[in-house]
Amino acid sequence: MSVDGVRGLFRGLAIPATGLSAQRKRLDMIAMNIANAETTNTPEGGPYRRRVLELQESQSLELPQYSTPTTRRGGIQVPEVPEVPPVGSYPTIAEAAYGVELGEVREVAGDGPLVYEPGHPDADEAGYVRYPNVVIAQEMIELMDARRSYEANATVFDAMKAMLRRAIQI
Repeated sequence: MSVDGVRGLFRGLAIPATGLSAQRKRLDMIAMNIANAETTNTPEGGPYRRRVLELQESQSLELPQYSTPTTRRGGIQVPEVPEVPPVGSYPTIAEAAYGVELGEVREVAGDGPLVYEPGHPDADEAGYVRYPNVVIAQEMIELMDARRSYEANATVFDAMKAMLRRAIQI
């Protein structure tokens, strides 16, 4: 989700929205790892390799663009140039944060366990089968972490929404 076009008060909603989207993609990746934890033969050949989604801070730091108000004098548009920039016309460091960007999906290096199963269709000549490098316990920990991160972003989104609602009532 791009938040470059989001201005003003609504930027506070866009930042946790990127976090929600990123954690959802992370949950999808974890689910794919769990679903393929027993896949010993992929179309690429060999066992499935655990995949992780890299998340990174958004690097988009576009400064807000302000238009110069104009007035019509004698049928001609004349710019009204303020002598001092308006308060809040430049973002603070906190306002320059734009949320989370999805990075690359990378395969985790390393082999999975080698199990002796001579009757398995993917067994080698010695009767061993190479299984994926997916550890279900580790995936469950990642799943809980992603779920809690998703919930935290949802809480921030709801809090910001409530603040905007109160601001409108003022």
